[in-house]
Amino acid sequence: MAKCPSCGKKLGLFDDYEGGVCKACYHAAAEEKAQHVYAEQNQRDADIDAVTLTTETYPEGLKITKRIEVVTAECAFGMNIFKDLFAGVRDIVGGRSEAVQKTLRDSRRVALYELKREAYEVGANAVVGVDLDYVELVAAGNMVLLVASGTAVRIEE
Repeated sequence: MAKCPSCGKKLGLFDDYEGGVCKACYHAAAEEKAQHVYAEQNQRDADIDAVTLTTETYPEGLKITKRIEVVTAECAFGMNIFKDLFAGVRDIVGGRSEAVQKTLRDSRRVALYELKREAYEVGANAVVGVDLDYVELVAAGNMVLLVASGTAVRIEE
């Protein structure tokens, strides 16, 4: 009768899991692998969040050691029919449209995070000269396109 190579437990006919281990060892290995992947993802997210963004081309107090490349992030956001309806009413009677402002704020946050991610992917730890451009895509059903761009650089820590 076969034994589990990890714990030495005897394996029955249907107890053999992938790799010839018992059910308990198989699940323990899978859990360990999942925790490792989760830890790597958390570290990657922390590294992306640590990327510095600035609108300055030559930021005071930061020493640029290497210019890498131009990075961009494009995000398209749709305005649903209710947001459009209330924005249209605000346009006629005046006032602020909180729904439209929230959509623009959310699109900015997403675009800047994507810009950080793009910079991280090319080995940068900062993006200088960040520029945000908004375009209204009326033909696409009242969508807002936000393009964030800048130069990915390495700065001294």
